[in-house]
Amino acid sequence: MFLDFQQFQNDFYLNFIKNDRYIYLVKGLKVTLKVTFFALIVGLIIGVTIAIVRATYDKTHTKKYCGPVHFILQLLLSIANFFCNIYLTVIRGTPSTVQLMIIYFVIFGSVNIDKAFVAICAFGINSGAYVAEIVRSGIMSVDNGQFEAGRSLGFGYVSTMWYIILPQAFKNVLPALGNEVIVLLKETSISGYIALEDLTMGANIIRGQTYSAFLPLFAAAFIYLVIVMVLSAGVKKLELISRNAER
Repeated sequence: MFLDFQQFQNDFYLNFIKNDRYIYLVKGLKVTLKVTFFALIVGLIIGVTIAIVRATYDKTHTKKYCGPVHFILQLLLSIANFFCNIYLTVIRGTPSTVQLMIIYFVIFGSVNIDKAFVAICAFGINSGAYVAEIVRSGIMSVDNGQFEAGRSLGFGYVSTMWYIILPQAFKNVLPALGNEVIVLLKETSISGYIALEDLTMGANIIRGQTYSAFLPLFAAAFIYLVIVMVLSAGVKKLELISRNAER
């Protein structure tokens, strides 16, 4: 079946040019990028913190106690690890859509709050659970000899973790972290459940006004695809830089 170019022009004008409807996509893209960026920051903060707690517990909970101070620290670490496990179980075991709606309609249901802020919190908390396991696997993959090397240089546990272990862990899990960023970007498309006008919602608004679904929805899909391709290329570039730095 041949494409009717005149009909395509008419549909393009109706969906994007008439009444400046393309603005819905532009504004929606800005919202999507903003939510993704800040949710990623929240997710990294939560994820790295939980990863350090869980990795530290995994590496130290079998060691014998060396005095009351060590006992108290190990007890606090066990409690923190317990709550981290609850967080991971709940967040990874429930749909992100439901989490978003609970945060907006239940937790912040009685207050007037910016929908973008709610989305950032919801997606950041959700992403943090997956980032935590990714980073923890990276930390556990670093040889224990690296800890001993750090201590031989006079570093404490925190300094060793920050300057020696985490850089190697991030290098090891860079592809997985890049994939999580891509997943996070695409997950923001459910923001319409709380009436946040993101990219997908912008396309849906155009569809609702023109009763034409093909062009606005494919335009949104194309924009997502371009962003994902850019992110994938960026991750590959970082991997290449990381490998070259080792030589």
